[in-house]
Amino acid sequence: MVRRLASTSVSCRAALWLALGLFNVFPALAADSLNWQTNQNRVSADIKSGKLLPLLEQIASVTGWHVFVEPDTTRSVSAKFSNLTPGEALHLLLGDLSFALVPETNGSSKLFVFRTVMKNATQPVRLVSGAESGRKGKLIPNELIVRLKPGAKIDDLARALGAKVIGRIDSLKAYRLQFQDQAAADTAREQLTANPDVASVDSNYSIDRPPAPAGAQSSNLPPPPQLQLKPPPSDGRIIVGLVDTAMQPLGNGLDSFLLKQISVAGDAQLDPNSPAHGPSMAETILRSLAAMTKGSSSVQILPVDVYGPSASTSTFDVANGIAQAVNGGANPINLSLGSDGDSPFLHSVIQDANSKGIVFIGAAGNQPVSTPFYPAAYPEVMAVTAIDQGQIASYANRGSFVSLGAPGTSVIYFNNQPYYVTGTSASAAFISGIAAGYMESTHNGVSQMQAFLRSNFGVKIVPSP
Repeated sequence: MVRRLASTSVSCRAALWLALGLFNVFPALAADSLNWQTNQNRVSADIKSGKLLPLLEQIASVTGWHVFVEPDTTRSVSAKFSNLTPGEALHLLLGDLSFALVPETNGSSKLFVFRTVMKNATQPVRLVSGAESGRKGKLIPNELIVRLKPGAKIDDLARALGAKVIGRIDSLKAYRLQFQDQAAADTAREQLTANPDVASVDSNYSIDRPPAPAGAQSSNLPPPPQLQLKPPPSDGRIIVGLVDTAMQPLGNGLDSFLLKQISVAGDAQLDPNSPAHGPSMAETILRSLAAMTKGSSSVQILPVDVYGPSASTSTFDVANGIAQAVNGGANPINLSLGSDGDSPFLHSVIQDANSKGIVFIGAAGNQPVSTPFYPAAYPEVMAVTAIDQGQIASYANRGSFVSLGAPGTSVIYFNNQPYYVTGTSASAAFISGIAAGYMESTHNGVSQMQAFLRSNFGVKIVPSP
């Protein structure tokens, strides 16, 4: 049976991700068994009377995928096989249902299961108990973010609370405290809230590292951006702040557009054979910048690495990265990352910068829902969703906080090989390049630039009845 997928490119990317072998052994479903062997990239199953939703819940919980199913879709799962590839296994498990596995640049991959067309797979499949770690934004239970009033000192306070100071933004008098466990953090929160030297206490949330772009198979692809660096004008240059993963060489004459990287989370350890998320966003920015400036620009990118060697960053480190970008003269600032964790501290940092005329452009999130995705959902951030053939892409957030829409797929080059970047992170980077190019080519300020973006890329979200 031929399996229907959203498009040829999605099909290729789905096959690639299925071949990566990023799977674990599934817990047994009642008396049934499903074993996904990571090291051998083989799947075995013996399921006699399974149901579709419990099966998808297990898949979502173990793989970390965001799974969406077309409403009112049911299936009795009955399959017995051994040592099949993941793609063959999904075909047998889902039977006559269609599916598409789509990699994302802002978080976990998504599996869409549907009877008719992919865009109708809108019902999120919940994570089963104990699997909350698969979410993109999760509370770091044993940490607090503390902001002090002028004159107060953090070290003595942390010592009295039995905490370690593991992060500092001295210019904001903000500090990241780590406790032995959540109970100790909860006790300390009560004490800190009552302390007259403390301005605020906030939770810290983790944000997963975006996955690397997928290799492009087509030969009919646009070439790398053609862009020449020219001297900045006498009234100052425009710098795009890129708060993201660490940078790699771009090649193709584009590295002159990169300023010296700032790192707030330690030295990164990137795969030299695969493009990281930060460089792919930089090239996406430069591609739209080249279109706006006709191939010659003085705009440069200030990369700020907020991930370092870790698999995730935190709202504290993102706030630190924003502060570093502002201090480096960046405007606008691109935030092609995010989570479902609402951080008042991160919001306050964005508010402070925005009050000084700094423009923030953020990815709206890669789930077809209307719930907030932060920091894009903050009012001071221009939230960008992905557009596909004139409509919001099937995978993209369509919440009321979204104000702009842009292409959700970008082609980038690494070691002279093409890669696809798919998701609202690419959409935000596209808009950041347009914003910088508009200001440079027109000599207009941020207010006119924002009006231009809303006029040309604005989307209107109609609330559901």
